[in-house]
Amino acid sequence: MRIAVTGSKGQVAMSLIERSDRDTEIVPLSRPAFALEDRQTVLAGIEAVRPDVVISAAAFTAVDRAEAEEDLAIRVNGEGAGHVAEAAAKIGAPLLHLSTDYVFDGGLDRPYREDDPTGPTGAYGRSKLIGEKLVAERCPNSTVLRTAWVYSPFGANFVRTMLRLNETREEVGVVADQSGNPTSALDIADGLLAIAKRLREDPTPALRGIFHMTGLGEATWADLAEAVFQEAHARGRRLTHVKRIATADYPTPARRPANSRLDNAKLRRVYGLALPDWRGSVAACCAQLIS
Repeated sequence: MRIAVTGSKGQVAMSLIERSDRDTEIVPLSRPAFALEDRQTVLAGIEAVRPDVVISAAAFTAVDRAEAEEDLAIRVNGEGAGHVAEAAAKIGAPLLHLSTDYVFDGGLDRPYREDDPTGPTGAYGRSKLIGEKLVAERCPNSTVLRTAWVYSPFGANFVRTMLRLNETREEVGVVADQSGNPTSALDIADGLLAIAKRLREDPTPALRGIFHMTGLGEATWADLAEAVFQEAHARGRRLTHVKRIATADYPTPARRPANSRLDNAKLRRVYGLALPDWRGSVAACCAQLIS
């Protein structure tokens, strides 16, 4: 199976490359030759590769910067996603598109289901929601997968930041009033590969549409930081203490959802797929990063 994946330097794209095997060829498509904002570049790039499946993993993910650069975020996350969807439809390949918990406002007191009303509170979420809608319009043979709180051994992410702070800090203040589902990009990659295979072989309409795919279990950012510091301590490093703080104590340009929890029941029911518990995946990530 040949899979074209956008965003070769992103956490998910790099995880897909690591998880690929002799039966799966990952073809990364990224800047400067492949710019999501450029429709003709996207159409030509995907047509040249002629993949069996397309995975749309590239995005403008600088959540705070998006507040000042919303036009760019929309061109990449919104219009760019639409270009990829158009390209996939043109060659008849199924499309898997990654989206985010930020399409919700975070006000519910339970995990969000796929059919809950969206209402992004920031530029990043608005741009990703535009992308979801364009994907559905331009490529009916598509599956949108919303995920959240992504970390991995690659790139910039929360787990790597906490491990870096652990090298020099005895205490770190971490937000404790936002909850979500920490999700390993490597686990996402495994899920994407399984879904890609099903989509390629099975035209059943129920396999298309929007699904939530996150790690099992929930946590606050402070819980996640404590888990990382415990893993570091178990591997001979100092034990950094977490000072639990409120969102108001750590102001950012973009408003983060207080509740980022996503309900994965539909993914389990339709695909029989569930990602592993986040604690085990965090432990595996830390083991890979700590020498």
